Amino acid sequence: MKSHTEYLTFETRKRREMVHITDKVEEIVRRSGVKDGLCFVSPMHITAAIYVNDHESGLIEDIEKWLEELAPARPDYKHHQTGEDNADAHLKSLLLHHETTLPVTNGRLDLGTWQRVFYAEFEGQRRKRAIVKVLGVE
Repeated sequence: MKSHTEYLTFETRKRREMVHITDKVEEIVRRSGVKDGLCFVSPMHITAAIYVNDHESGLIEDIEKWLEELAPARPDYKHHQTGEDNADAHLKSLLLHHETTLPVTNGRLDLGTWQRVFYAEFEGQRRKRAIVKVLGVE
């Protein structure tokens, strides 16, 4: 079995941002040489998420609105008593997937017609990373 690891780096312009990363992940899978296996993608921060969904701007806005309704930015979280101000970012990351595992078939991500991979940032404007690990056979 072969293992290949690379890291994606992000520095978002906004505190909250959804970044389409399918092409970058597919390129890593291609470089890995794995023909049949799995591709694991995970942010290396607890205020970010990885999710798979449609790359449609209205849906992305709907997701952002939904997350804000469920975990609004507000000052009264207990976590803020520790000197932090990012409790909503932690909660939003819990609502989406912290990581995803994707199938690799014939050397490519084996995604459904509309499936795309996203990095969701909830406390951005600084350097962040995600790990991409491809496991399988050549």
